[in-house]
Amino acid sequence: MLLIPAIDIKDGRCVRLKQGDLEKNITVYNEDPVDQAGAWAELGAERIHLVDLDGAKTGKPVNAPLIREMIEEIDGAADIEIGGGIRSLEQIEKYLDAGARYIVIGTAAVKNPGFLHDACANFPGSIVVAMDAKDGIVATDGWVKSTGINVVDLARKFEDYGVEAFLYTDIARDGMLSGVNVQATAALARAVSVPVIASGGMHTLEDVSALMKVESDGVMGAVLGRSLYEGTIDFAEALELVRRGA
Repeated sequence: MLLIPAIDIKDGRCVRLKQGDLEKNITVYNEDPVDQAGAWAELGAERIHLVDLDGAKTGKPVNAPLIREMIEEIDGAADIEIGGGIRSLEQIEKYLDAGARYIVIGTAAVKNPGFLHDACANFPGSIVVAMDAKDGIVATDGWVKSTGINVVDLARKFEDYGVEAFLYTDIARDGMLSGVNVQATAALARAVSVPVIASGGMHTLEDVSALMKVESDGVMGAVLGRSLYEGTIDFAEALELVRRGA
């Protein structure tokens, strides 16, 4: 089970949101995201999840220079996956050339499946698709627009494109410390052949244990955000739990 600390970047700072709301419920946890990236790598993170929240809002990679600094700071100690405002093959290539390992595509994948198909073809093994859903229905544009599309149906369509993994977020739980939606995450993982990463609502080590129990269903890991920053999950303890396999 892969445990992935998240660093959400807004206005050059490391923040966390509640239910993806960019206008309110913003908490700043570190004024220096570069420092935060180094800290997670030092604690033993094998992968770090970076999100350009400003980019997600504007549709272009606003914090790309800062993200490049973060990649340089980590210097290969952990794999980096990046999402937020990525709308072109050129930007994907720039991030990968800078040292990122995975690129997360969300809204652009739903709105422009052709772009996702081209991304998977041009950068095999590097594309993760964010499946953000509320009550099983996919949402886009910073989670404010419902597509009316069932998350399993869309995942089944995209898995044949050659995506590396799906990042499944239960919007209602994201940033709320209300517990991960194990049932929905496992159901998605069973429905597709592509590994699924859980996101949204991670709160305690019990959530980590619960996900470990469905790892055989295809749940490969989890993104942890507010739970780490507010101390409801100690990252070192969580890593030890995973290593023990219990």
